[in-house]
Amino acid sequence: MPETEVWTIGRLLTWTAGYLKDRGADSPRLDAELLLAEARGCQRIDLYTAFDEVASDPTRVAFRELVRRRAEGTPVAYLVGRREFYAMSFRVTPDVLIPRPETEFVVVALLDQIKRRVAEPADAPLQIADVGTGSGILAVCAARLAPGSQVTAVDISPGALAVARQNATTHGVLDRIDFIESDLFAAVPEDRRFHFVLSNPPYITTAEMDSLSADVREYEPRMALLAGDRGTEVIERLIPQTVDRLLPGGWLIMEISPMIATAVEELLAATPELELGPTIKDLAGHARVVQARRAS
Repeated sequence: MPETEVWTIGRLLTWTAGYLKDRGADSPRLDAELLLAEARGCQRIDLYTAFDEVASDPTRVAFRELVRRRAEGTPVAYLVGRREFYAMSFRVTPDVLIPRPETEFVVVALLDQIKRRVAEPADAPLQIADVGTGSGILAVCAARLAPGSQVTAVDISPGALAVARQNATTHGVLDRIDFIESDLFAAVPEDRRFHFVLSNPPYITTAEMDSLSADVREYEPRMALLAGDRGTEVIERLIPQTVDRLLPGGWLIMEISPMIATAVEELLAATPELELGPTIKDLAGHARVVQARRAS
């Protein structure tokens, strides 16, 4: 951004989109808009009515720093500190994975299964666990969208739990979520049982890790991504622990990679206490969410 030229909002966006595109950004224009809105302290939509406005010096200074870090690879969500998920804004930091649209299919599956419980005897309150809660997106959505539910949010990372608590506070459900630092169910009280266990566990294989984009591989928490050579290592531990925690008729709803879908379905089918449900595909037609019901 040459210092001698007059920089309007529109010119800043055009120049920056080209600059980020040359440096390999997948969505350079969107990145430029999100970063400029952050630097300007406004909503992204407000930029469209300000194209001819000359950017203030403080805005340009803040924007330049954000663009520099984005060009180095830092994800936009970490730069602005938030990401949209299920029409809600969630705080994110490098302690947590950046929420992705595919994970919304877990929320949809949960709500569908809750609707099917209408004909069953009422169990109050509905008990839901979110294992590997990260930023708390599944726990918060469950608490907000399943009225009267009580949610247990579990994560091995204290940094992730701190972010999840902030999000629960922001969305007004802190009193309905119990946060527990734990490796899967290890530290969850032994007598606690659930109608639903939700999880977006680590499922990236060692071989896949190197093929991930640099902004994922180098910036997002490795422990939340990498499972091991098979991609099912964490899931292999989670399934038997879930069996012990699900109430009769309860459901395990879990996000997976399409690359391990068959292996995970076989693991669930080989677990006598569980009945394999339909696998949900994402908008691209890839297997994304597996479901299994605890036998009555």
